[in-house]
Amino acid sequence: MLKRFLKYYEPHKKLFALDMGASLIVALISIVYPVITRTMLNDLIPNKNYRMVVIFGLALLGIYVLRMLLNYFIQYQGHMMGVKMQAQMRSDLFNHLETLPYQFFDTHETGKLMSRMTNDLMDISELAHHGPENVLICSISILISFIYLSTIHFWLTLIIFVCVPLLVLVSLSLRKKMRYAFLKSRVSVAQINASLESSISGIRVTKAFTNAKKEEEKFEKGNQEFVEARREAYKSMGQFHSKTSFVTDIFNVIVLIAGGLFLYQGKINFGDYSAFIVSINLFLSPVTTLINFMEQYQNGVTGFERFLEIMNEPSEQDMPGAQVMEKAEGHIQFQNVSYGYENDQPVLKQINLDIPKGKTFALVGPSGGGKTTICHLIPHFYEIKEGKILIDGRDIASITRDSLRKQIGIVQQDIYLFNASIRDNILYGRLDATEEEVIEAAKRANIHDYIMSMEDGYDTKIGERGVRLSGGQRQRLSIARVFLKNPPILILDEATSALDNTTEILIQEALDELCRGRTTLVVAHRLSTIKNADAIAVIADGRIFEEGTHEQLMQRNGMYAQLYRQQFRVEGK
Repeated sequence: MLKRFLKYYEPHKKLFALDMGASLIVALISIVYPVITRTMLNDLIPNKNYRMVVIFGLALLGIYVLRMLLNYFIQYQGHMMGVKMQAQMRSDLFNHLETLPYQFFDTHETGKLMSRMTNDLMDISELAHHGPENVLICSISILISFIYLSTIHFWLTLIIFVCVPLLVLVSLSLRKKMRYAFLKSRVSVAQINASLESSISGIRVTKAFTNAKKEEEKFEKGNQEFVEARREAYKSMGQFHSKTSFVTDIFNVIVLIAGGLFLYQGKINFGDYSAFIVSINLFLSPVTTLINFMEQYQNGVTGFERFLEIMNEPSEQDMPGAQVMEKAEGHIQFQNVSYGYENDQPVLKQINLDIPKGKTFALVGPSGGGKTTICHLIPHFYEIKEGKILIDGRDIASITRDSLRKQIGIVQQDIYLFNASIRDNILYGRLDATEEEVIEAAKRANIHDYIMSMEDGYDTKIGERGVRLSGGQRQRLSIARVFLKNPPILILDEATSALDNTTEILIQEALDELCRGRTTLVVAHRLSTIKNADAIAVIADGRIFEEGTHEQLMQRNGMYAQLYRQQFRVEGK
């Protein structure tokens, strides 16, 4: 873990060296005041050398001005180094998230991932800056204090440093407990973020069902878990600081008693004794800093551990030797494909399909039968457990994922639009498209006229998830995006099921235009919309029960005919 943490310092070697150099000088400056104090008490003041007293004072002032400038550099540039490291970690984390398989996001909430990218990394950046700085300054300060205090009185110094192991033992005994408490606290913060993200995203549903009270209860539950987690963290932190502070207070008592005895016995003079008492802070200050640093260390380490948890998640990997697919013809075949999101619960069982290029193939059947899973397997969103999926005779496992997915356009019921302009959302289909191509795609999706009726036209911001658009407008925008992509294979997963009949007719016209000349896989509940498909397969319980054209399936009077007549009766009422 340490090696992976240190690699983030590499791009900032020069700044790190300057920061450590400035910290070293600040540490050395700390010795100046007690040295001058001792000199004044033992020499200048008793000898009434007031001129040198003033000179020493002015010199000390000049040194403090230098320390002020160095402290400014340390605080500003040192923190900027930490921020830059944090930004690099955040970039690495985001880029890695982009490579993770669908299955990872099935089991990880968005709010929790956001917490790891913000709160956790913030504490890591603080550790990145203050960690080496504190360790360097404090180590040097403790060494300098030992040498300097020894010049005043060796045995009194030795008595103080003999107590250090006691402080180390107390710190180590409480460190593990504090680390666990802070990790638990981070988990509770992530839980709150996840709950908050979910509640805010679903605020319209909450209002529609007047369930604000329920959401408040859910949030308050997570909030109380956070309070309890922080209580445990602060309790362990309180024990740590109170006990370590008590040990450092003992040092002052030891100095007072032992020094007083040495003074009484004439083994130290009053000036040296006074200088020793003043100088003891040379030792206590860095020790206290290291003690206080333990809290920041625990915060940073637990944050980095959670950062690594995601970074260690395996990315999607193309099969060794996978080839780029330049342009697909669109012939899709499933050969004995079985798949389950969990090993003991298969969703698909021995699926065999043959979809010729340029044809429209429909999947129908009850919910949960495996239709959407089939749609997700074609772009290789999930790893197939058994069997093969072929496109133009090539196993999709032997094709690079990026080139495979460029051949496929997907229009779903629950589409996602970004909080950006209409133009940017259409351009997502092909980022290098020209303005003319964007407009042409919008026209083919039957949404250009509506866009032009808006005050800002294609520059109109549509809000989060396209909230400023109607369901039909969002759907047509997603269709325009696929028109711009212009893929040879098209997947329509319940693309019109959430629309009213009038809107569905308009959307269907755009979809018919979109499907022309492409291999199209359609998932539909409204069987009337797929009557003209070249072939229809009935999927239930992960198996194919029937396959054929609409007329053939109606003549067989099986499951499809039963579904069709039932739906016709319902719609006819």
